[in-house]
Amino acid sequence: MKKLVAEFIGTAWLVLGGCGAAVLAAGIPNIGIGLVGVSLAFGLTVLTGAYALGHISGAHFNPAVSLGLWAGGRFDKKELLPYIGAQVLGGALGAAILYLIVSSSQTFTGVGADMGAFATNFYNADVYGVNFGLVGALVTEIVMTFMFLIVILGATHKNASPGFGGMAIGLALTLIHLISIPVTNTSVNPARSTAVAIFAEANAMGQLWLFWVAPIVGALLAGVVYKFMSPEKEE
Repeated sequence: MKKLVAEFIGTAWLVLGGCGAAVLAAGIPNIGIGLVGVSLAFGLTVLTGAYALGHISGAHFNPAVSLGLWAGGRFDKKELLPYIGAQVLGGALGAAILYLIVSSSQTFTGVGADMGAFATNFYNADVYGVNFGLVGALVTEIVMTFMFLIVILGATHKNASPGFGGMAIGLALTLIHLISIPVTNTSVNPARSTAVAIFAEANAMGQLWLFWVAPIVGALLAGVVYKFMSPEKEE
């Protein structure tokens, strides 16, 4: 139960910190943090969450991460569903807190139906000036999640330098956002995508399937590949 509480809190923090930065702080004229700031915010939530909660639950905060670790032989199959459930519920709490903050504004009239509203993920939409389409979104999410899991599996391997795993993982997520926000608003995390879609218009829910399928495919591939590459014994 302690592990599930840690995953619940950590995923809530990821959604509140990352999506909160996008919704509350990114678009303020002249002083907003922009896409670079949002990228850093997502990386910092994972970095801080990893060091705060990693010793309790492993700090997955992401169904794709749990599945990738399982595929890589690092996670028990019987814990998958409880972890994923805790992550989805924690993400929903983070999004609910963010919605409560946003809706307290006197000018609030709803999150709107625009693609990308409330930090939702999207494909086949011209949100940042370019429409990369379904294929571009699918490839991006698979490849970015694949590399995210490669970094996680490598940085947390028993032969890796101890104490630096959280930093490598947080920086990897920052880099992933710097690359892919214009394509999909960056998911690589089905719980994060689901959380904000709950509070958005129907468009986000209609496209949610991709942000479950692609990250899971990328994570499973990474788990298999890293398991093949990884040294079996400490050197």
